[in-house]
Amino acid sequence: MEMEKCPVVVRSVWTGNAEYEFSLIRSVVGEFPFASMDTEFPGVIYVADGYHPSQLTPEERYTLIKANVDELQLLQVGITLTDAEGRLPDLGTDGAKRYVWEINIGGFDLRYHPHNPESIELLRCQGIDFELLRCCGINSAYLGQLLMRSGLLCNTSVKWVTFHSAYDFAYLIKILIGGNGGHLPDDMGEFMNHLDFFFGTENVYDMKHMMRHCDGLYGGLEKMASLLDVRRAAGLSHQAGSDALLTAQVFRKLREMYFADGGVDAHAGVIFGLQAN
Repeated sequence: MEMEKCPVVVRSVWTGNAEYEFSLIRSVVGEFPFASMDTEFPGVIYVADGYHPSQLTPEERYTLIKANVDELQLLQVGITLTDAEGRLPDLGTDGAKRYVWEINIGGFDLRYHPHNPESIELLRCQGIDFELLRCCGINSAYLGQLLMRSGLLCNTSVKWVTFHSAYDFAYLIKILIGGNGGHLPDDMGEFMNHLDFFFGTENVYDMKHMMRHCDGLYGGLEKMASLLDVRRAAGLSHQAGSDALLTAQVFRKLREMYFADGGVDAHAGVIFGLQAN
């Protein structure tokens, strides 16, 4: 794949460089309108006791997502921008390097804020520095402003590529409508209206939904990548920048192998678990 032919650099975004990094995103989004996205957050603290998520209605799943997202805080957002051929921006290096972004959100304090200890330990083992996040990460309200000025939102030309993304979008919408301390709408219909306003529901590809229409594919993002013989081009799993990059890589391979006739668009607009499949 093209993005594996040269080094891929994950650009870390913090308070000190956020304006500059978002100016770069704004400068390339027109040429690279496929936005692959992933988030990291401190696990879940509410579950549906006695029920598998597949046994819940979309409304019940949304209620569970809202309960968790309202109580917890977003830690990272990964954004990978590609063109229709899967190429990454080189930011003027003439193809010598390609770039993706990892946005770090501040304020989360392990001493005070709710979290799932097992999830925190997993993220720590994968290299996430929670003290650095707390001190140097971007304020969530400020991140909302940066996103609104980035050219990524309210833009019908941008296509969002995700994997099992209900929580990802829920955290971003929480920030966009009220910061990390805000709350999601009580009504799932209102949530979907926000999703459509900011991201354009019909411009969203959720590969967790798409793979149900692909013979032989199953499991999580890592398993799907393995089945498609896709190797992670940079970083580690459970780091938002690297996982967003892997999402972009898998999406390109998925289109090549299963949707070469252009039928991929028939599966746009479904967020796995929140809509009828």
